[in-house]
Amino acid sequence: MTTTPTAAPSPGRDWRAPAAACTTVVLWASAFVSIRSAGEAYAPGALALGRLLAGTLTLGTILLVRREGLPPRAAWPGIVRSGLLWFGLYMVVLNWGEREVDAGTAAMVVNIGPVLIALLGAGLLGEGLPRRLLAGMAVSFAGAAVVGLSMAGDGGSSVLGVLLCLLAAVAYAGGVVSQKPALRHGSALQVTTFGCLIGTVACLPFSGVLVSQAAHAPLSATLNMLYLGVFPTALAFTTWAYALARTTAGRMGATTYAVPALVVLMSWLLLDEVPAPLTVGGGLICLAGVALSRTRPRRRPPGPEGADRPSGGGRRALMPLAPKPKAGG
Repeated sequence: MTTTPTAAPSPGRDWRAPAAACTTVVLWASAFVSIRSAGEAYAPGALALGRLLAGTLTLGTILLVRREGLPPRAAWPGIVRSGLLWFGLYMVVLNWGEREVDAGTAAMVVNIGPVLIALLGAGLLGEGLPRRLLAGMAVSFAGAAVVGLSMAGDGGSSVLGVLLCLLAAVAYAGGVVSQKPALRHGSALQVTTFGCLIGTVACLPFSGVLVSQAAHAPLSATLNMLYLGVFPTALAFTTWAYALARTTAGRMGATTYAVPALVVLMSWLLLDEVPAPLTVGGGLICLAGVALSRTRPRRRPPGPEGADRPSGGGRRALMPLAPKPKAGG
C-alpha cells in the first residue's frame, strides 16, 4: 500500500516570525511607560547605559547557556554599525529628545524611522518597494501623526528636541539596515548580544553619572531601568532580529507603527490616562496601516487552461495542428 507524502508546510504559514514581531512591538510599547518613570531619576546617558548593562548581562548569560559562541567574522561589520547606531546613539538621543519635546511631537518625528528603513532597504539591500508596503506605511504614518497631534502639549517643543528625535529616527533606520546583512551570517542571539555589548561600551562615559544617580534614585525608577534592559532590550531586540532575518527590513519597520496604538492602550490601563477620541482613532489608523503593509497580493492559481496554453496566447493557441503524415507515404 503506497502512502501519500505529506506536503511540506508553506513558509508563509510559519507562525514563529509573526509571533516574534508581535512580541517585539508589545515590549517596545511598554518601554515608553517605563521610560517615563525611570527618566525622572536618571539622565538620558545614564538611563541608556543602565538599560544596556542589564540587557548585555541577560543576553550574555543566555548566550553562554546555549553555547553559541562568537559570531562569524562576516557578521561583525553589521554588528558594530548596528551596535553604535541603534543600541548606543539611538537610545541616548531619544531619551534626551523626549526631555525637550512632548510625547506627541517625539512620536511623530521618530516615526519617520520606518520610512527611512524602507528607502534604505530598497537602495542598499535591494528589497524593493511593494505598493502594499508603501500604502500601508502612508496610512500608518497618517495615524501616527493623528496620535501625535492629539497628545501634543502647548508650547512644549523645542528645535533642539525635534532635531534630537530626528537624529534618533536616522540612527534607528541605519541600525536596522546594518543589522540585516549581519543576520545572514550570525544568529539572532549572537547579533543582538554583541550589538548590545558594543552599545554598552559606547555609553561607558556615562558610568559616573549612572553610579551617582543610582545611589539616590527611588527603587521604582531603578526597577524600571532594569525592566527596560531585560525585556524591551534583551528579549525584544532578539525577537526583532529573529523576525528580521525572515522578512524584509521595510516590512519589519512598518510593523513598529503598531507601537503608538499600544502605548495609548497601555497608558490607559496602567497609568489611568484616558485617551481622547482623536487619539483612539489615530491608533486604529496605525493598526490598519500595519495590517495593509503585511498583506501580500494573492497569486491566481493556474487553471487547466492556463497551464496548457502557450505563452504567446491569442490566436496562436487556436492554430490547427499540422496533419500527420500518412503511413508509407
